[in-house]
Amino acid sequence: MFSFGSSHTRAVLQALLVTFLWSTSWVLIKVGLQGDLPPLTFAGLRYTMAFMILLPLLLRRPEQLTSVRQLTARAWLGLIILGFLYYTLNQGAQFFGLALLPSATVNLLLSFSAVVVTLLGSWLLAEQPTPLQWLGVALYVGGVMIYFYPVTLPTEQITGLLIVLVGVFSNAGAALLGRRINREQHLHPLVVTTISMGIGAVLLLAAGILTQGLPNLTLVQWGIIAWLALVNTAFAFTLWNHTLRTLSAMESSIINNAMLIQIPLLAWLFLGETFDSKEMFAFLLAGIGILVVQLKHLPASIRRVRHR
Repeated sequence: MFSFGSSHTRAVLQALLVTFLWSTSWVLIKVGLQGDLPPLTFAGLRYTMAFMILLPLLLRRPEQLTSVRQLTARAWLGLIILGFLYYTLNQGAQFFGLALLPSATVNLLLSFSAVVVTLLGSWLLAEQPTPLQWLGVALYVGGVMIYFYPVTLPTEQITGLLIVLVGVFSNAGAALLGRRINREQHLHPLVVTTISMGIGAVLLLAAGILTQGLPNLTLVQWGIIAWLALVNTAFAFTLWNHTLRTLSAMESSIINNAMLIQIPLLAWLFLGETFDSKEMFAFLLAGIGILVVQLKHLPASIRRVRHR
């Protein structure tokens, strides 16, 4: 029976809140970029500020500090690479892509990361895709082809597509590496998030300042950066990790896919981005494909839910 008082229902609602906050980030990023805020500097400021918010939380926990002091050179290397892939490359590509492309297009392309993770996992982690997952890949690719057909893109958008593809593969690499770190190192999520974010954010901010400079920001721009850092990053990441204690990986993946629908709707409402019936069908087909790709462990997930 569906009960708002159950811990599972609260976790689902909390996870949906997180996906909504992450979806609003795209609108806020577009607003900031429209105000001539350089994309790399913008991203670097957001995640550096978020790191500065998370760091005191880490320093206040003696058990987590002990685990940091005990990190091996191999563990540090893994966290450095994770920070570079997920924050420096992935977030840098996302912000840069949003400066050149509609938010819905960037959203559709970045969702391909789930497919890349599945394909790379079959090679790196010996996790062979099932026939159902291959069907999901075909549905997603079909949705993308429908969305972009006929292919008539200006040079600026082609550049944006290439930049976003860098984000797709760096995000997929970060997902696989993060899975291995969490599986082998047994580190608390706060340790992994704070250290990797700090490393990646500093590199991203340095790249932004060196290549794009640090402009004089308005109060509105500082407000957007502060909100993104405090609420949509520090708070949202912490709440998401909290929900993972209750939700299965399958449930979390399905809830996370809500962003594929939320972002176009928010872009339509607040940014004036419009969609025709062909593009809406393409999003629906791609969304179904991404969902199917992640259905590999559905029977086990159903069994776990039924026996709780």
